[in-house]
Amino acid sequence: MRLFRKKTAPAQPRRIPTHIAIVMDGNGRWAKQRGLPRPAGHKAGAESFRTIANYAKSIGLQYLTVYAFSTENWKRPEDEVDAIMDLLEKYLREAIRDMDRNRVRFCFFGDLTRLSPELQREAQEAVERSKKYEGVQVNFCLNYGGRDEIVRAAQRFAAQCAAGERRPEELTEDMFSDLLYSAGVPDPELVIRPGGETRISNFLLWQSAYAEYYFTDVLWPDFGPEELDKAIDAFNARDRRFGGVK
Repeated sequence: MRLFRKKTAPAQPRRIPTHIAIVMDGNGRWAKQRGLPRPAGHKAGAESFRTIANYAKSIGLQYLTVYAFSTENWKRPEDEVDAIMDLLEKYLREAIRDMDRNRVRFCFFGDLTRLSPELQREAQEAVERSKKYEGVQVNFCLNYGGRDEIVRAAQRFAAQCAAGERRPEELTEDMFSDLLYSAGVPDPELVIRPGGETRISNFLLWQSAYAEYYFTDVLWPDFGPEELDKAIDAFNARDRRFGGVK
């Protein structure tokens, strides 16, 4: 008979990443599977985003970045683009209305000048009015592309050099990061792509250099809190060495 039992190591607490980024993919296929028009899928996807944003706040996530509309999405049919923009306006109006209750900070990555004046005004109002809140910050990538972001940052640095404010040899990674849309926001630790595709799709190319990627076949409108938990659990199971050896 054994007198002493081997002690088991206590379970490690689940760590919530500081910053999670999500490619909200699969809306159109979700609608097609149900015999619905593609805009119906985007509407369902908008509700999924609302659910995930609220859940992210409840678990203590600090930054949530979502790919809402890419620089390439303008190639889609005009009625689909219009439906997406209408949904964005509707969401922002509701978010501004409920801002003091939800207390979520807003930020936008991308070139907003191509958006309608109304959408631009609502985006700016959401950013300005939410600056006072603490907790989760939601970064919306609108008319955003990773390559476009890098080119714009390079142009800004080149202009600084031409003006005599900088010298080319002074450029560092941190300095370049400060020229991106995401200046001041820590890089994402976890990038999630629902929808069954396994590609980056021009999303946060600079910022995701050391992110963990999580792919799932679940379409975005079906991606709920339990799916986010699965992704976080997978993140916690990985050994992040950042090029070193433990």
